[in-house]
Amino acid sequence: MTDIPNSPASFDLIIRGGTVVDGTRAPRFEADVGIKDGRIVAIGELEGKAAHRVIDATGRIVAPGFIDSHTHDDSAVLVDPQMTCKVSQGVTTVVTGNCGVSIAPLKPGTSRPMPLGLLSAGEGRAVEYAAFADYVAALHAAPAAVNVAPMVGHTSLRASIMRDLGGAATEAEIVEMRACVQEALDAGAIGVSTGTFYPPAEAAPTEEIIDICRPLTGSGAVYATHMRNEADEVIRSLEESFAIGKALDVQVVISHHKVVGPANFGRTKETLPLIAKAMSCQCVALDCYPYNASSTMLHTDPAKLQVKVVVAASGPHPEVAGRDLADIAASWGVDRLEAAKRLQPASAIYFAMDEADVQTILAFEPTMIGSDGLPFGERPHPRLWGTFPRVLGYYCRELELFPLETAVWKMSGLTAQNFGIKARGTIAVGNHADITIFDAASVRDTATYDDPCVPAAGIEAVIVNGALTWWQGVHQKARAGQVIARAVGTGKKTLQ
Repeated sequence: MTDIPNSPASFDLIIRGGTVVDGTRAPRFEADVGIKDGRIVAIGELEGKAAHRVIDATGRIVAPGFIDSHTHDDSAVLVDPQMTCKVSQGVTTVVTGNCGVSIAPLKPGTSRPMPLGLLSAGEGRAVEYAAFADYVAALHAAPAAVNVAPMVGHTSLRASIMRDLGGAATEAEIVEMRACVQEALDAGAIGVSTGTFYPPAEAAPTEEIIDICRPLTGSGAVYATHMRNEADEVIRSLEESFAIGKALDVQVVISHHKVVGPANFGRTKETLPLIAKAMSCQCVALDCYPYNASSTMLHTDPAKLQVKVVVAASGPHPEVAGRDLADIAASWGVDRLEAAKRLQPASAIYFAMDEADVQTILAFEPTMIGSDGLPFGERPHPRLWGTFPRVLGYYCRELELFPLETAVWKMSGLTAQNFGIKARGTIAVGNHADITIFDAASVRDTATYDDPCVPAAGIEAVIVNGALTWWQGVHQKARAGQVIARAVGTGKKTLQ
């Protein structure tokens, strides 16, 4: 990298000599990329053109910054705005508010049953906003190193408004929650998410969800869902998700698609054709993460504790992070359920998927990539730091599940298209200059279950809105991220 001070430059930055993989699945091509005022302004031969800074990308891939389609970074972008876990792997945009969990709207003093408790775990303080507009204002006031595309969570709405989370909402509560959805959309929320897999929302009937989400219709926003069941009832849960999308005439995003438990291994041969069929008659998308272990709250449902469970973080017992729940229970002289109860609030890693299914879902052409990492604790799931380079290195280069052009598209252009994110996700003149430069021959994840907080190898540079944010393994302290808000009043999925 060369800095040229006080030069009469046409560009703020030129990336020279790289191989462009533009996020559209088009064949790669050699080109320079010129950036000015945070935008891509030229692609092609820029020899002889002046710039304040030049990056030599010879032998490197120049790709769009990756868009993490599924995160729980809602408070992390405020508490830890450098977001090293994401920029170090090439991510320039995070979609927040997934699985029904968002930090707005949450009325002050709102009870935080799990998984809401995960929002502030390890931060030392609660982060919450009574109105979604307040959260958006906070994001604008204190930019992070990544762009933030926020959703509003159905579970958060229930926790804020309902008196009895164990039953269906009353008509009055539905009206109040619906008004909160409208307020969030007016503030720029890109959609609503649900997490009916979890106790605070599993009691919600399908009609409750539809009625609360009525403002989505015609808004251009999305409906993203951690479905009720990804195990024995996975087909029924998919059908419910599609039915909600049809009732609202809205884009459905099936979050972190998987089939869970040995009894369901191989059922991707049922789920993926069903998803493909739904895609032929309505707007449906899906994402997944490239690991055969999941991570979420530590459950207190015995049925969910039968697989290998490793504790990632525990409020009252931080010393057990990284240990097997069965071993903890044995050392305490109790069963797994009692140990899980004593560890609350806590998160855990569940080894409950078949690698063959993971590869089948990844290889499914319309599948986006989302990390679903929990950004706290000393022993998080390695997907928090390793998701995107793992796709590039292990699944693309080593296993050859898909070409590099397809891998990049799954992590950029496809995601921008499905969430309606405008002027990002592809290398094109006029787009925001969100760019990742990496070595296709060496890029790989280095985070492991035993040592999960390790930056990836092979990510050379990450540029966010024209600002060099990551360079050769070092964060450059830039915080040029923007809020990606739905364009209010258009009725179209065009996000600024």
